[in-house]
Amino acid sequence: MRFQVAIEQDEAGYYVAEVPALPGCLSQGKTQKEAIANIKEAIEGWLEVMEAKQSYDPARLVEVFV
Repeated sequence: MRFQVAIEQDEAGYYVAEVPALPGCLSQGKTQKEAIANIKEAIEGWLEVMEAKQSYDPARLVEVFV
């Protein structure tokens, strides 16, 4: 999967990463490289939590490509 990530440096010098497509999915790092590694972990965690919340019958699901 691909996601766009917004990265900004805060007043303390940390790099803050946010995924606009995933509400509340944020992370940070001392360097831009660290922030990117951390946001990848945050995305994986976000997706796992959202998948665990689903209570759909798998037989009723279909994939749609956009």
